[in-house]
Amino acid sequence: MQEENKFELKEERHVKIVEVEESKEKDDTESAILFKVKDNPPWLQCFVFGLQHFLVMFTATLTIPFTLAPALCVGDDNNVKAELISTIVFVSGIITLVQVALGVRLPVVQAGTFALMVPSLAILSLPKWRCPTVVSPETAVNLTDTSNIVTRGTPAYTEMWQSRLREIQGAIMVASTFEILLGFTGLVGLVLRFFGPLVISPTVSILGLALFNTASNLASKQWWIAILTAVLIVIFAQYMKNILFPCPSFKRKKGCYISWYPVFQAFPVLLAMVITWLICGILTATNVFPKTPGHWGYEARTDTKMDVLNNADWIRLPYPGQWGRPTVSISSVIGIIAGLLASAVESVGDYYACARISGAPPPPSHAVNRGIGIEGLGCLIAGAFGTGNGTTSTTVNIGAIGVTKCGSRRVIYYAAGYMLVLGLLGKFGALFVAIPDPVIGGIFLVLFGMITAVGVSSLQYVNLNSSRNLCVIGLSFFIGLTVPQWIKANPSSIHTGVQTVDNVFYVLLSTNNFLAGLVGFILDNTLPGTDKERGIEMWTSKLSSTSPQSKETAEIYDIPFISNWLAKKRLFHYLPFCPAFRRTVLDAQSTPSMEELTENELQNGIKPYTISNMAKPDGEAVCQL
Repeated sequence: MQEENKFELKEERHVKIVEVEESKEKDDTESAILFKVKDNPPWLQCFVFGLQHFLVMFTATLTIPFTLAPALCVGDDNNVKAELISTIVFVSGIITLVQVALGVRLPVVQAGTFALMVPSLAILSLPKWRCPTVVSPETAVNLTDTSNIVTRGTPAYTEMWQSRLREIQGAIMVASTFEILLGFTGLVGLVLRFFGPLVISPTVSILGLALFNTASNLASKQWWIAILTAVLIVIFAQYMKNILFPCPSFKRKKGCYISWYPVFQAFPVLLAMVITWLICGILTATNVFPKTPGHWGYEARTDTKMDVLNNADWIRLPYPGQWGRPTVSISSVIGIIAGLLASAVESVGDYYACARISGAPPPPSHAVNRGIGIEGLGCLIAGAFGTGNGTTSTTVNIGAIGVTKCGSRRVIYYAAGYMLVLGLLGKFGALFVAIPDPVIGGIFLVLFGMITAVGVSSLQYVNLNSSRNLCVIGLSFFIGLTVPQWIKANPSSIHTGVQTVDNVFYVLLSTNNFLAGLVGFILDNTLPGTDKERGIEMWTSKLSSTSPQSKETAEIYDIPFISNWLAKKRLFHYLPFCPAFRRTVLDAQSTPSMEELTENELQNGIKPYTISNMAKPDGEAVCQL
């Protein structure tokens, strides 16, 4: 008896020690955050923090038009790139406002997604979209055979690239309805049950690996400049990340004071880009780079794209349908759906990461569902405006929150304001188009490599000593790289007798991330293996909320102004994106107790649910009205 009492006391003491350690860890995390989600920093700090979020988002988004331009047959037409950049920035501002105000309500920035780049390039590599030869008006005068020649600046040239962009537009608009339904119907939770680390890792990693040709082509125009850019990014982001610089600051209580800020860690890409751009300007002024087009190193000159600044409008308002009426084909839609699914799964992870970094409780299922639904709506709007891409939450901006220790929603509102205003300034987009191609290539070397590394990092949850897991990883990566390359080299190898079906198979089999994810999905869900071995056990513990709906959670994630009214209507209890929704897949493992549920419901004047925990193998709770 005495031994049992000693054991109970020892166990109770151990539990208290664990609780104290967890509480201390939580307090340390929260104390490290300068401004949490609901906090409102002074307007001057919001101005600075918002500018940083915009610059981080803009640097990542800048790569999309440069990657898409060759497939649109406007590889060196900088005016088209400038218009695409302005459109993407403007639309990103609109979606960011909607997401933060009505979506997941976390400080997440919405921008273009690399998940749609691979399927978009696969669509534009179909035989019907192969690029003709584009020549200047001076060259076209001396040509006798103009059957496959398009002269730049003519209506035929404009129709050539806009028709390709309209094909991507239509595919994104139709495919976005899939993501809208995935979010607002709550299916995202069901889908996530079958997507573990062994599926996520190859799907995300292939995004970076499949784009190595784009980075190589730009970097090879002047390898020394590209390598210098990449080396500077690494030096700033890794070797010099702990160096602090004095920055003037102001607080109402303290007045003006000097704060120390990790500039190199916050802006490694931007600083490297500006430095190498300046070096290119010096080498251009001293005629170190050749003046003759076609010579190696000519593309590193800073005076080769100055015409785009002169031709760009000061103010340009993007609008839906600005490139004409979008076109739709089944093969294109299916390819984009594959990319959107990968984007949605990645965004769910971003939501939980953002909540953890910004000091917020884990997002409840209704907020996650609403966030994915808003991202689908954002893709619909992006398709209508013709950005050539969709929208998703940006991981780099979540990293910026970790650096600045500012997770306030108000800061993201300021960042969205920058996007809306600067997206209207055509000269601003044209300025960044003038960056030399080798500088962009050097940035691509690092960013695409980081995308690959982010995908590989998901494997930390799985048992890499398991031959089963090694089989899944190896086949997913290898098939995702080899089959699309062979399909693109042999586009006429698919013959089903129906052209539409041929196009569907071509787009899917030439989309690297879809094929890698498909192989990983089939193998991971069919080969025998435990949840612990597959990494599902640890993965779900990272992406789940085990705490009931608290007052703090409600204040952060509920829809503003109307949540109490929605809670009083029985109908909204069955809508997965409403705060009153209780029976979702993501909350199945964390059903609140009778006392907690009754208290929450009685506060809103609603008849509580009757909970009967039936003995099921999976431990699922059955809810009855």
